[in-house]
Amino acid sequence: MNETKSYICDEAQRLDTFLASQIGQTRSQVVGLIKQECVLVDDKLVTRSGVKLKPEQTITVEFPQTQEKAALDVDFDVEILYEDEELLVINKPSGVTVHPAPSVKEATLVDWLKHKGIRLSTISGQERHGIVHRLDKGTSGTMVVAKTNEAHQFLSEQLQDKSMGRYYLAVVAPPLKDDLTTVESHIGRSANNRLKMADVPHGKYAKTMFKALCLSKDEKNQFIACKLFTGRTHQIRVHLESFNRQIVGDHLYGVHPKSEKSERILLHAYMIYFVHPKTKKELFFVASLDDAMQEYITKKFTKEQVDEVMDTHSLLHSFPTDS
Repeated sequence: MNETKSYICDEAQRLDTFLASQIGQTRSQVVGLIKQECVLVDDKLVTRSGVKLKPEQTITVEFPQTQEKAALDVDFDVEILYEDEELLVINKPSGVTVHPAPSVKEATLVDWLKHKGIRLSTISGQERHGIVHRLDKGTSGTMVVAKTNEAHQFLSEQLQDKSMGRYYLAVVAPPLKDDLTTVESHIGRSANNRLKMADVPHGKYAKTMFKALCLSKDEKNQFIACKLFTGRTHQIRVHLESFNRQIVGDHLYGVHPKSEKSERILLHAYMIYFVHPKTKKELFFVASLDDAMQEYITKKFTKEQVDEVMDTHSLLHSFPTDS
């Protein structure tokens, strides 16, 4: 059964502005409630977020319970790499969506966090509690989650000024031509396929550096590291596609008929470092590969080579420090 709450407006103002202040959600989330026909003014259904309210009008909101239901169906667990009063660092499993959205039917990482009773920041709104940065559904690896709004703000600033370091590992085909490749572009929604992102004039600036690590036994695939300078949606995948490379297991970008098969996209957020919001000390974390990715790499690559290139010290120093 849906939860219903009523609010009385005390001065003339826009409906979306009033509700955002009353229910602690963003204006875009309020607009979503209005579009779902969940909002009434003086018992009359409204469909426009810009409706001008008058003093003493009663606004009723019927809150959908879909997210609460999803939270009860959490059937996965997440490895916690670190936790204190301000934040936690996790190794996100492949196949788990980070936060709820209308198109997401299964439990998300945010649902898992709430299910565990973990305190979360509220800066990003109801559906993205605690989420400072995200990973695509298929991507596994390190993520930092904020417990307090102060920690969230401090960590977000490190994302913006690029002092938070993030390094990914991936298996690509075909191999890179150069040992080190840097791609810069402006990424936005693709006009040809709404599921994809692309290099578009109106997009947001994005920069990725790719480092070749080692070739597979048959030299058709390559194990690579990726250094993120920005954090755009599908950034690594878009930048690889720009020079005709694809991640093994990626069924959306640059798919070739003879591409290698994998049960998951072989992309993993391997390392992350940042300054702790309270102690101001630099923290560094590494997330181990899951069984599926480890099994593929063991089968296709020479173990000794992989172990050598995955050494965190050598990996960090394989990228130019002034890049």
